[in-house]
Amino acid sequence: MGDSDLAARAAGDVWVVFSRLRRRLKDLAVEGDLTPAQASVLARLDKEGPASASDLAVAERVRPQSMAKIVTTLELAGLVERHPDPQDGRRQLVTLTELGRERRLGDRRAREEWLARTLRERYTDEQLRTVIEAMTLLDDVAHA
Repeated sequence: MGDSDLAARAAGDVWVVFSRLRRRLKDLAVEGDLTPAQASVLARLDKEGPASASDLAVAERVRPQSMAKIVTTLELAGLVERHPDPQDGRRQLVTLTELGRERRLGDRRAREEWLARTLRERYTDEQLRTVIEAMTLLDDVAHA
């Protein structure tokens, strides 16, 4: 199998597996869950700290109008707040509230517990290290 064939096979396999995994994790959703886009914004704010809505739109690769709707929805739910940027008073920074931080962790708990339990039941420590390494590589692709 040539390099381009190998890359095409890898791309197809990744696509299929992530689609299946996304559906399986979605099946574990509880009523009132955040959308994937909302959860991603909360995760980013938790990890990277305050950001403007336009910076979030660029980072999440969505239109500014879409990010404005996401931020407004999160703000109305009390999960984020907007404050003037101390460096530029014309800009607003979006920050995670304590409720937002709790919600971010709570919404993921059942899914992560299922996934960790399933991985632990099926794979050796060496195989789990391979999964971790593969995720690192795929995360790099996601940021390309």
